[in-house]
Amino acid sequence: MAQGLPLTYLEAGEANGGTPLLVLHGLFGSARNWQTLAKRFAERHRVYALDLRNHGGAPWSDEMTYPAMAADVLRFLDDRGFARASVVGHSMGGKVAMTLALTHPDRVERLAVADIAPVAYTHTHAPFVAAMKQAKLEGCTRRSEVEAQLADAVPEAPLRSFLLQNLVLEQGSFHWRINLDAIGARMSDLIGFPDLGDARYDGPTLFIGGTRSDYIVPENHAAIRRHFPKAAIEMIEGAGHWLHAERPQEFAALVEAFA
Repeated sequence: MAQGLPLTYLEAGEANGGTPLLVLHGLFGSARNWQTLAKRFAERHRVYALDLRNHGGAPWSDEMTYPAMAADVLRFLDDRGFARASVVGHSMGGKVAMTLALTHPDRVERLAVADIAPVAYTHTHAPFVAAMKQAKLEGCTRRSEVEAQLADAVPEAPLRSFLLQNLVLEQGSFHWRINLDAIGARMSDLIGFPDLGDARYDGPTLFIGGTRSDYIVPENHAAIRRHFPKAAIEMIEGAGHWLHAERPQEFAALVEAFA
């Protein structure tokens, strides 16, 4: 792996010892999305919720592959002298976590993956990127003005609100704190999964899916078992892709019982 970028993060449970717990957000997300759950996990663990590259406060880069993002997480561990970590990753963050576990299994003590499988998807978020890039921010004084410009491409109000968490007002002007150019250019990498051959992670692994989501479906179980032979698969009834936000109690309980 190439030298990783230095990631920004939120920390909780600093007084706790033992193996740290890393939390990796999904596409268009950030560490801040996980603040509440991180505090809950911090009752037992030392928790680091990371901003992945091109998101939150992390550095920007034109490279947006999963091996590159996994190298960033590896650098985070190396810089702090952590030999191993337990890792929880959602969606894009789940693919980063899986890539790290498959390429550096000795650095991952336990792995929990939220609503994603080690496969390529046809789901594309390119229309969201296009809508955010096309939004005219100059002259806008209220978030609602920007939200209105996203309504056609993103009709679901909760999803618009999620995307708008990346809208920052500084010195009287709005701008996106997310690298839309890099994300749009590498969308095929983001919806895909790297070819890691027969790589496998034999450590404890938990996949958590939502029954209203089509990211973890029976057709993907073979790929999960091939790379993660000890994987358990749990589904949260009634949850969609953002299961940790829709069903936080059920999601947290599954992670806590596992980690």
